[in-house]
Amino acid sequence: MEKDIDSRKARNIWLTIEYDGTHYLGWQRQPQGLSVQEAIEDALSKITRERVVLTGSGRTDSGVHAIAQAANFKTSSRIGTTELQRGLNSTLPRDISIKSAEEMPENFHAQYDARSKTYLYRVLNSPHRSALERGRAWHVAQRLDLDSMRKAAKFLVGEHDFKAFALTSRSVKTTVRRVHRLDICDMGRGITGGRVIEFEVEAGGFIKRMVRLIVGTLVKVGKGRLAPEDVKEALRTGNRTPLMRSAPAQGLFLKEVRYGGGNRGGNDRRG
Repeated sequence: MEKDIDSRKARNIWLTIEYDGTHYLGWQRQPQGLSVQEAIEDALSKITRERVVLTGSGRTDSGVHAIAQAANFKTSSRIGTTELQRGLNSTLPRDISIKSAEEMPENFHAQYDARSKTYLYRVLNSPHRSALERGRAWHVAQRLDLDSMRKAAKFLVGEHDFKAFALTSRSVKTTVRRVHRLDICDMGRGITGGRVIEFEVEAGGFIKRMVRLIVGTLVKVGKGRLAPEDVKEALRTGNRTPLMRSAPAQGLFLKEVRYGGGNRGGNDRRG
């Protein structure tokens, strides 16, 4: 039987999580359908015998993956972090893995303490689709012009109003965000022989669908359907052109979450 957490004995645990989002309705718990958060909370409750609430660094949409999602939870259980990690990995589905578990100060918050996040988007730029890259990359058959995409990407770096590059709701107070970097790299031939292009976007925060709209628009530039200056104009006016499209979910990965002190969720430790 699950019990409430004893706040007097509560410990704050930070998890770094890798997952394949193909079969989940995103990170956040949903009224209907399985989420990554729900799967981990259920596993934690079995191990600790407590009603656990897991706080992620942010949401990922249905079908989006994570290389290093960061999350924290409170527990009064005395189970060590090594044993907790092992227990979770033996209980969770095979498409979710706990890469690390670490005890943190009481006031650490995976969402509010995050300084920046980095998303990776993979495009398979090949005449033929790949069975092995299915669910891991967006297949684009037409060869993309990297120089044009990089020219357009420069307009997106810095602090701008990204209204044209996001789905907004009443809960979003502002669509102004600061993009620290936007790198486009030709990775050469992937394991299946096709050309792989990777987009990496780091920002202090993101709006819903922002990365996918940025990548989808840059791919239109790479195809010659939009000019780099069209991206600059969309930023200026806040209006999305009819040619701007959101890239599909399956190529998107939450790669890294950066916190204070120079540490990064999934890599360095807090020090």
